[in-house]
Amino acid sequence: MGIKTRYFNLNRLIETINMAKTDGSYVKLLNQLEKVPLIILDDFGLQHINKNIKLALLQIMEDRYEKKSIIITSQLPVSAWHDYLDEPTLADAILDRLTAKCHRIELRGESRSIPPGSLKSTNSQASKFTVTKTEI
Repeated sequence: MGIKTRYFNLNRLIETINMAKTDGSYVKLLNQLEKVPLIILDDFGLQHINKNIKLALLQIMEDRYEKKSIIITSQLPVSAWHDYLDEPTLADAILDRLTAKCHRIELRGESRSIPPGSLKSTNSQASKFTVTKTEI
């Protein structure tokens, strides 16, 4: 028996939140996410997010704070997350809840999904991955 988990690519989470706000099921979505023991949020920082999505992320983090776990994967270094969120007050609130009790794992090296030598990266950040897991 495993741990019940919801996986979202950030793009899909944004789509899910926008759709839920459109069809009136946003509170239901938040309640469902609050009950899940573990959420995995992949590709954090790859696309711009608007204020409504930032507020939704804050709500998700607040609902999970000290109760449930979240794993966030990103090619964007954690040190750049505040700038990525681009609104100091919201960024502080989101990151405070996310990093208060977390384990950070930074992986460096070649991508394991691209065969060696098939792609030469010109961006040194492209080979760095950050996994942040917040747990109770």
